[in-house]
Amino acid sequence: MSDSVAGSLAAEKNFYQEKTHKGILAWLLSTDHKRIGIMYLFSMLTFFLIAVFLGFLMRLEMLTPGETVMGAHTYNSIFTLHGVLMIFLFIIPGIPAAFGNFMLPLQIGARDVAFPRLNLLSYWFYLTGAILALLSLFTGPGPADTGWTFYAPYSLRTGTNVALAVMAAFILGFSSILTGLNFITTMHRLRAPGMSFFKMPLFCWSLYATGWIQILATPILGITLALVLMERWLGIGVFDPVKGGDPVLYQHLFWIYSHPAVYIMILPAMGILSDIIPTFARRTIFGYKAIAFSSLAIAFVGYLVWGHHMFTSGISDTSRMAFSFLTFLVAIPSAIKVFNWLATLYKGSIDVTPPFLYGISFIILFSIGGLTGLILGALATDIHVHDTYFVVAHFHYVMFGGTGFVFFAALHYWGPKMFGRMFNSKVSYIAWGFLFVGFNMLYFTMFVLGYMGMPRRYYDFLPEFHSLHVVATVGSWILIIGIIIMFVNLYRGFRYGPRATMNPWGGTTLEWKVPTPPPLENFDKIPEVKHEPYYHPRNQEERQ
Repeated sequence: MSDSVAGSLAAEKNFYQEKTHKGILAWLLSTDHKRIGIMYLFSMLTFFLIAVFLGFLMRLEMLTPGETVMGAHTYNSIFTLHGVLMIFLFIIPGIPAAFGNFMLPLQIGARDVAFPRLNLLSYWFYLTGAILALLSLFTGPGPADTGWTFYAPYSLRTGTNVALAVMAAFILGFSSILTGLNFITTMHRLRAPGMSFFKMPLFCWSLYATGWIQILATPILGITLALVLMERWLGIGVFDPVKGGDPVLYQHLFWIYSHPAVYIMILPAMGILSDIIPTFARRTIFGYKAIAFSSLAIAFVGYLVWGHHMFTSGISDTSRMAFSFLTFLVAIPSAIKVFNWLATLYKGSIDVTPPFLYGISFIILFSIGGLTGLILGALATDIHVHDTYFVVAHFHYVMFGGTGFVFFAALHYWGPKMFGRMFNSKVSYIAWGFLFVGFNMLYFTMFVLGYMGMPRRYYDFLPEFHSLHVVATVGSWILIIGIIIMFVNLYRGFRYGPRATMNPWGGTTLEWKVPTPPPLENFDKIPEVKHEPYYHPRNQEERQ
């Protein structure tokens, strides 16, 4: 698209948004990628806080043996909704939909995404799915109690409101597909002059790899959930063994999507960290192409490892050995990223700001999650710790310790650019301390509980697990205190804090070359890219 055509389209959109609609409609009907990104951000944070509250209730129940604050059925419903909210409404769409929408066009020198109206439609799909997920809690015979995986045949036979929750996940899948399609097209068609693929920021590379997963893997989940609905409503025997179906087939279909979905969650976080580290190490990223290609390698191999979730489900020994090997193989491109990040930090002029601190926590927590994933990928040890708290701990170290902490890092890193104001850095350090200590108290304790044999998804436990459950529950309180301090600080900063400069962190990518906050059309003139994305001038003349 030529610069003049893009400019006229942006001007037309500006007139439509600013003159035709006012108030909330100016947001809900906006096709500006920045407004859509902010709407995603506030929606996701709302659902995140609801899910955190549900997690708090679950940990409160596990404080003492026996029934503490709820019964077994209520506990099952709460951890189901906690999982659906966290996975489908926060972690999977989180970074691509919020920060990807806002930053991708800025980072590649474009005025907007390739399909602005499709971008808005994807948000409406997201909001519709979210509303249905919450309605499933308050309507029908009772909230779903199957877990966020909706495993058959229980999801087919339970009398709870599973159908509405499944329909919500089905609609959310359309939002994910449209976002991936939009981002891939944008990167292929709207890069600024001089910006080759190997001059794109690594965050864009991670969104590119993620986009292909969203397009190719998400339809499998949609088909699977549609089959569940058809079986519940029409009695078609696909997964229910009583009707000639196969419940293991459901596991195959579900995990063929859901394991690549893990990389939808983690790849964008890795991309953000690849932007944050060179900014605060004040040097060019080490191994740019290795990090870029490792994102594609993770996306490709991620399609082939779904069976490691099913080692105890009765699949053949040959399948188990193949999936175990592939599970170890997918660790290689992840390790490449970690080594390149550490090499970038080596002899760098490191500035330990809040975004850097939250980001660097990712390396520690994700490494623990990744290494314990290899324990689960080994056939013998998986038999011992399968379906125990060890799995819960591993999953949260990767998802919350990985994606969650980088999401918080991105809020601190790009928040001043998005909202035009700065937060209180001292309070951010305090919040990080509570978050880091509370997180490890909560989830590392679960590794020990799982190794001792504590099964997951139980609302009660044997007396020998009591002391460790107390430690984990106290850790959850510390973690929640950190979350509250962080969000209050960010809210006060972005609402009332001092004005942010155009480039408060000294970043070198294109989003730091536009005013703060960015104008509707992003750029007065589409920039011409001459340097690599993390180019740091070496002398005073170049800096000027």
